[in-house]
Amino acid sequence: MPDSIAKIVQRMQANPGNISFSGLCKVCDYYFGKPRQDRSSHRIYKMPWPGDPRINIQNDKGKAKAYQVKQVLKAISKLEAQDGNKTDETN
Repeated sequence: MPDSIAKIVQRMQANPGNISFSGLCKVCDYYFGKPRQDRSSHRIYKMPWPGDPRINIQNDKGKAKAYQVKQVLKAISKLEAQDGNKTDETN
């Protein structure tokens, strides 16, 4: 993971209410790939699991909404857990 992404994730964990929308977009692009929908105020990312397989983030005057930052952190944790399980299965 690039240092810039790691620093943004650390800030997200420390203070989810003070994250720039562009920073959240960088993190989401890194973890989830290109958004399937990219409008000026909303981005929708497809998740690789069943259920509600999307993350929707929106620009609120240059800032990300805190509850959406928390959703992204939760999705990153789930994604990393899945990747860890795949690694464990091959050993």
